[in-house]
Amino acid sequence: VAATRLTDNLTIVSGGGGNLVVLNGSDGLLLVNGSLPERAADLVRFLDDQFRGKRVAAVFNTDWHLEHTGSNETFRKAGAKIIAHENTKLWIGADFYSDWEKKRYKPRPVEARPTETFYTNGKMMFGDERIEYGYMMQAHTDGDIYILFPQQNVLVAGDVLAFGHYPILDYVTGGWLGGLQNANQALLKIANDKTIIVPGSGPVQSRADLQAQTEMCTAMRDRLVRLMRQGMGPQDMIAAAPTKDFDAKWGNPELFIRNAYRGMWGHVRELGGII
Repeated sequence: VAATRLTDNLTIVSGGGGNLVVLNGSDGLLLVNGSLPERAADLVRFLDDQFRGKRVAAVFNTDWHLEHTGSNETFRKAGAKIIAHENTKLWIGADFYSDWEKKRYKPRPVEARPTETFYTNGKMMFGDERIEYGYMMQAHTDGDIYILFPQQNVLVAGDVLAFGHYPILDYVTGGWLGGLQNANQALLKIANDKTIIVPGSGPVQSRADLQAQTEMCTAMRDRLVRLMRQGMGPQDMIAAAPTKDFDAKWGNPELFIRNAYRGMWGHVRELGGII
């Protein structure tokens, strides 16, 4: 677990599963995301050491995945409120099988679930810091949210923005390529050229990086829909190499293409011309 200072009162903590952003305020600590369950105790010790035992008062979850929500139970039992989109709360409490991961998820304890949910967007004050947050519809999952610290010009995008790999499209819990494209476009309207953008994992990014991912998603939506209209399945698409001009930046595209294919079938009517 390691810390990187962003501003005077914002810090990124990494090593617990993904990026966690800490706001050090007069009301205590506010976290955006947490850690994997097995790293929760390490995270608590690290925060105690770094912030002199200051209490965690609030935690945002940018989606339901364990690398972001695995420490919810620990923080909630210590008195923190947990804030997330309603769909994130529903997935944390659900019993379902993720076929692309080959993994079954069981309902997590009530103590691991958000205490406060919303549907569209919201604002709050934490000490002297204004915080704005909003729902990004069906993108990486169907519960993705962003958190903006406008006074610091820091935008936490969660796993809607990827680094070093193609974005994960978790179609089992509502993610899909068209929704990710729309979410990226929405974030572009929030960010400016000086905005510090925090992805779900990896180093901070810029608006230019977000623009690059948006352009990739737009191109891939057009190409993969065209291949679907030709009757191709995911293996045929992989063989056709539609991502070849993006692979140097984004890496191996196979999981991205397979998940994009499955997600697009959930939106086949709005895509049109396929069936």
